[in-house]
Amino acid sequence: MTTPPGGWKPAEPAGRVNTASLPERPTIDGLEPRWARRWDELGVHRFDRTQPREAVFAIDTPPPTVSGSLHVGHVFSYTHTDVVARYRRMRGRAVFYPMGWDDNGLPTERRVQNHFGVRCDPALPYDPAFVPPEKPGERQVPVSRRNFIALCERLTEADEVAFEELWRRLGLSVDWSMTYRTIGTRARVAAQRAFLRNLARGEAYLAEAPTLWDVTFRTAVAQAELEDRERPAAFHRLLFTRADGSDLEIATTRPELLPACVALVAHPDDERYRDLVGTSVRTPVFGAEVPVHAHRGADPEKGTGIAMVCTFGDTTDVLWWRELQLPTRTVVGHDGRFLPEPPAGVDGAAYAQLAGATVHAARERVVAMLREAGRLVGEPERITHAVKFYEKGDRPLEIVTTRQWYVRNGGRDADLRTALLERGRDLTWHPAHMRARYENWVEGLNGDWLVSRQRFFGVPFPVWYPLDEHGEPEYDRPIAADEAALPVDPSTDAPPGYTEAQRGVPGGFAGDPDIMDTWATSSLTPQIAGGWCADDDLFQRVFPFDLRPQAHDIIRTWLFSTVLRAHSEQGTLPWRHVAISGWILDPDRKKMSKSKGNVVTPMALLEQYGSDAVRYWAAGARPGTDTAFDPGQMKIGRRLAIKVLNASRFALSTGAAPGDVTAPLDRALIAELADTVEAATAALEDFDHARALEVTERFFWHFCDDYLELVKARAYGEHGDAAAASARAGLATALSVLLRLFAPVLPFVTEEVWSWWQEGSVHVAPWPDAAELRARGGDPEVLTAATDVLTAVRRAKSEAKVSMRADVSRTVVTGPSAVLARLAAAERDVRAAGRIQELVLEEGARWVEVLLPDRVVEP
Repeated sequence: MTTPPGGWKPAEPAGRVNTASLPERPTIDGLEPRWARRWDELGVHRFDRTQPREAVFAIDTPPPTVSGSLHVGHVFSYTHTDVVARYRRMRGRAVFYPMGWDDNGLPTERRVQNHFGVRCDPALPYDPAFVPPEKPGERQVPVSRRNFIALCERLTEADEVAFEELWRRLGLSVDWSMTYRTIGTRARVAAQRAFLRNLARGEAYLAEAPTLWDVTFRTAVAQAELEDRERPAAFHRLLFTRADGSDLEIATTRPELLPACVALVAHPDDERYRDLVGTSVRTPVFGAEVPVHAHRGADPEKGTGIAMVCTFGDTTDVLWWRELQLPTRTVVGHDGRFLPEPPAGVDGAAYAQLAGATVHAARERVVAMLREAGRLVGEPERITHAVKFYEKGDRPLEIVTTRQWYVRNGGRDADLRTALLERGRDLTWHPAHMRARYENWVEGLNGDWLVSRQRFFGVPFPVWYPLDEHGEPEYDRPIAADEAALPVDPSTDAPPGYTEAQRGVPGGFAGDPDIMDTWATSSLTPQIAGGWCADDDLFQRVFPFDLRPQAHDIIRTWLFSTVLRAHSEQGTLPWRHVAISGWILDPDRKKMSKSKGNVVTPMALLEQYGSDAVRYWAAGARPGTDTAFDPGQMKIGRRLAIKVLNASRFALSTGAAPGDVTAPLDRALIAELADTVEAATAALEDFDHARALEVTERFFWHFCDDYLELVKARAYGEHGDAAAASARAGLATALSVLLRLFAPVLPFVTEEVWSWWQEGSVHVAPWPDAAELRARGGDPEVLTAATDVLTAVRRAKSEAKVSMRADVSRTVVTGPSAVLARLAAAERDVRAAGRIQELVLEEGARWVEVLLPDRVVEP
């Protein structure tokens, strides 16, 4: 067992409790602020960095996105992680449990734009006196990049204060001295260092290529950030013109891209078009001559069996363009509007009707032009089909040619893909079936990781480009920053060997204007939190981490990219275990998310039910399983927390104290408790918090409903001092163990009760030992037999509609001799609990007869 900083040692068994000090009416209200403050003062959760690696349990905690407020889904999954942290701390490990804030990226920028009513215009100069409008208007005020970043930092810092307040209220046992920000200096250095090393090893490269592009945010989007959404569309049948003047019918859902058409493609085995392959046809309205090619990717059953290749309508267009080495006709710009000038070979007069139009408007105009020219066959056929969106976007993605940074990820490297699949198999998954999602993602990669973004609030690429004599950047000769100079901002810092006066002039330099994808930073959370290359002593004590907890939807992004970065830089896995949480679903069984507007903010829940009650609901969900938002379970959790207080007060009011457990009934309880500890421990070792809670709660209610009633009279001394001492020792043992079993899930109420009769904190007390309990235990069937009779007596009284305190004149129990012997060992306790005047034990078939005054009831 490690000793927390400050010398606060684990609790030792206390003597007999001073019953006069017990609260008269214990309550769960107000426990959270009091104990959160006390834990912080005493350093209960502080990481002990003097411990060797084998004594450390390091958690790669998910840094929540700082863009508004946390929702109940965060409370759900972070509670799962905290249960693990608290359990491992009680198992004697020095727990490294930091918190990070993911405060760069599109969500933060969008929140800043809406909150302050501004938009970033990098062409504007910095205004040190800028003050955002008091009330944001419909039109956003343009500000410089530096002003915009300052507003981002201002708002995220305020959000982070609110986030930390909520996490403390929830009872997360985080070491707040280890907090980091993904836009902070430590994170920027780590992200830029990793990129420079990727670049030096040839794993990062700059390429101009077709790119999935979000026209709203005006930024590139990576494969991992895509989602398919069903959208209405229509097949339009167009008439191209063959070389002999005859018509050729083509079906397309994107007629607006007709001026971007560069070829037609048919399957090589399609007899209808075999003679057409190798010839050229002319596009309707725009009059461009395009070749006809054969490609096995063409589907003879789709449309008319011959497809239009445009640059670019979808990823299939990109594939055919690349493999057939086709030319490029670009029509859609970065803003989602048609470019002002027509591409080469396209009729300028026809194209002029599209210049500056949105994609939707251009579609309507092209269809009208086709209809007017008699080149549209019939009416469009209405369909629905999957369209690719940026996961945070509202408009379909376009594909435009841009220059971007990429990191090799196995999408085009079979050896790297194989190595990453092996990493996934070396990782221990909880639950195990989640590994399939990782493998499916790796096997389905079709390109390298696009890591650059055309945004503003993020980690800049630490590179510059020399300018030639015409002032044009030489992109094939990037100037990399020195690691010793990190972090750098190429928009304000000059590269090695240059001065600021040479920025933007022929023979000088230009800084890379882009920032890294937010996952390019978040993929390094183990390295950032662990002090990679900044605190080598810490890094050696925590890396590789023990656990990555996260949701299943970001296996393809956060989990995969973190595995990739550690594989490339450290040649190992970043952690040993991964624990996957499910989603929180709304009443319609849909995922709760801010974008859907169906989230529940948690502070009101914590105030209404208490933090322990909300944690109870969260911990009751099976790992990896989506769970419905259910305040009903929180009500149950609140009742449980109150019962822990009241049952503990009752047990302690008897004078419960450590000692020898000698009575058969008490030893039976300890034996059952040993089984519970064993089951709960096995579950938590497998990161199954729900199973651990289930077995603990089941035993607790058995303890309250049955054992406390059976032992009450004896504990109060009605059967003599020796019998009372055993009862009180049994109560003390059971209470001590139960508080520790519940502590990871119900930290506040267990700490409150622990403080009534123990020194120190329950959260650094040693985890219960099943073997030690079993050595002190007896025959658990003694308690089972006694409970069965007590249950029968209660049922008889209930059916007779008499008070549970009513006397029973005679109870006859028949059964096997072994059962009767066990019952005889607890006879006095059974009689006292059931208020039975005469208990008769007879061999025979198992049966209980309860004789109440004036009637006989046979359960």
